[in-house]
Amino acid sequence: MVLVTTHDGHKDNIMTISWTIVMDFTPVFAITTGEWNHSFAALCKSRECVIAIPTVDMLDKVVGIGTCSGTDTDKFAKFKLTALQGKVVKSPLIKECLANIECKVIDIIEKHNIVVMQAVAACMDTARKEKRMVHAVGDGTFIVDGSKIDRRKMMASKLSAGV
Repeated sequence: MVLVTTHDGHKDNIMTISWTIVMDFTPVFAITTGEWNHSFAALCKSRECVIAIPTVDMLDKVVGIGTCSGTDTDKFAKFKLTALQGKVVKSPLIKECLANIECKVIDIIEKHNIVVMQAVAACMDTARKEKRMVHAVGDGTFIVDGSKIDRRKMMASKLSAGV
């Protein structure tokens, strides 16, 4: 589960996205969304957004954001979230999230409602105590991250430099 923020030239908005993919070992991501989502028009027009990574303690806000529309709701105010200025894009970062990834849209595959984005800046709140992320099952239930298992040495030959 991620939150995607947009800015349409006048106001900020947030949408909940349950399907996100990291493409290869590059900072390229894809999400699925379309015209049914109020933020989609801003995403297409501005060609930028922020992928904000919430943690399990934010689950009720994440679900709430996904069940109301930015057409008639200021989601930052309603869910008591703090918008922060990014380094590169106009879409806001969300202070309460574990990480924020500023992105530029590089492709929209309309047939499948897939938006492909290149990360241009990122930041992480390393002081944040809660770091467990949430994953949607698709039926209103969720799975929370468990313990981390390190196999970096075993995979070293397959990892890009700096990963």
